Amino acid sequence: MPAHLSPALVLALALTGCNGKPGDDTAPATPKFPADFMWGTAVAGFQVEAGCPTIAAEDCEDRGSDWYQWVTDPDLIAESANYLSGEPLADAPGHFELYNTDLDNAVALGTNSFRTSIEWSRLFPAAAAEQATSVDDLMQYADPAALAYYNAYFDAIVAHGLTPLVTLNHYTLPLWIHDGKACHEDPDNCTNRGWLDLARIKPAIALYSGFCAQQFGDRVDWWATENEPMAIVLSGYLLPGEDRTNPPGVSRPDLAIPVAFNLAEGHAAMYDAVKSYDTVDADGDGVDSMVGAVPNLVAVQPLDPDNETDVHGAADLDYVYNRVYLNATVYGDFDRDLDGVAEEHRDDVAGRMDYIGVNYYTRITVRGLNVPLFSEYPITDFYPEVLWEEYPDGIADVVNLANSYGLPAVITENGTEPTETSGDTFLRPHLSALLGAMDAGADVRGYFYWSLTDNYEWNHGMSMTFGMYSVDLTTKARTPKPMAAVYTDIITTGEP
Repeated sequence: MPAHLSPALVLALALTGCNGKPGDDTAPATPKFPADFMWGTAVAGFQVEAGCPTIAAEDCEDRGSDWYQWVTDPDLIAESANYLSGEPLADAPGHFELYNTDLDNAVALGTNSFRTSIEWSRLFPAAAAEQATSVDDLMQYADPAALAYYNAYFDAIVAHGLTPLVTLNHYTLPLWIHDGKACHEDPDNCTNRGWLDLARIKPAIALYSGFCAQQFGDRVDWWATENEPMAIVLSGYLLPGEDRTNPPGVSRPDLAIPVAFNLAEGHAAMYDAVKSYDTVDADGDGVDSMVGAVPNLVAVQPLDPDNETDVHGAADLDYVYNRVYLNATVYGDFDRDLDGVAEEHRDDVAGRMDYIGVNYYTRITVRGLNVPLFSEYPITDFYPEVLWEEYPDGIADVVNLANSYGLPAVITENGTEPTETSGDTFLRPHLSALLGAMDAGADVRGYFYWSLTDNYEWNHGMSMTFGMYSVDLTTKARTPKPMAAVYTDIITTGEP
């Protein structure tokens, strides 16, 4: 017994136990994920649909999108600055034909939810769809085979006992509204300008969203409008590079900032359309549809925490990349000149968010600059010194950032290229940090690992293998990776 503890005090401590209750010597309960937590994996239509083993390529592939053009056009591939792999889409997983196999594999993991997307250009491949003036009128322009496919697809997801979370716009746009090649060559004078032409895309994408809600809302309660809007801005209009080039792949700050706010307005229009037309409660729990957007939020740190310039630069990068879009869609506050002060408030955009979907992959280390990177935008006074860093604790940072807007978060993507040990070195640390944030009060409704299968990773083709299941490029056979068993263990026990 330590000399400073009296026998009476030792007896009192023994009687009270570790939590101060007489005779109760049980340890505090280990935190666990809640029983109703959404556990899932995620895919995106363009990335997984192509590559069918027996269905003809012209039916399997969606050849009417800007991304199909982007990765298959010989001129674009030959331009080295586009960093396009040129890998044929025939190497993709063939989910369009093999989705039941993939859903079986999702169930085998122990997941209860599944994130996927609808391809606008598959449902409406012809420009005539833009003539529609109402959601009901749009039906006459829908491709019957595509509509039948998506109905069967959502029926299968539900039949597998999985809650669908459906993204309406996961990067791709129909060629009739965005000709990525023409806008790559001349963004000021191309005809089909995509997100550069708000007057065209806003009503069109709203009608498309309302149509999807009307047709599939009896099976879908969770909707995501746009995937990674700031990645579209960065890789499509500001700094396309080897990591990602999105069509149109230009470096035009004067176009990038307007696109960011056009995306915010587009989200609001999509939100209102889904709310108007998804009038059926899919799971019978009386809860209305949940509609949100999916920004790819990043954790941020200054290069030198003791350097005031670096600290200031890190705060400004966090504002520009993480908060400007959310400030617009949640608060209706538009800071178009990026001076840190919103000069415009939009009631017709504000409040259009029921949850924030968070794609989390990286922490960015920031070096502050004494002058703006882009002179016309005052708070671009930062340089991302380290762009890609696996940082598990950052997942807590980004869900807390989302919650700071008064909204629940869903981790809609988080992933790596799994190795033999990634279950312990990547998955458990990230989910431990997430659970720690939730135990401290963070409101997080689900976690979707990216991705269920290896997929066509945009300009990289099949070279980046994020899947829980590998895909044989020839046979299309799926094989679980070692991390899959770790994910199942975490889901089963509720503990990372």
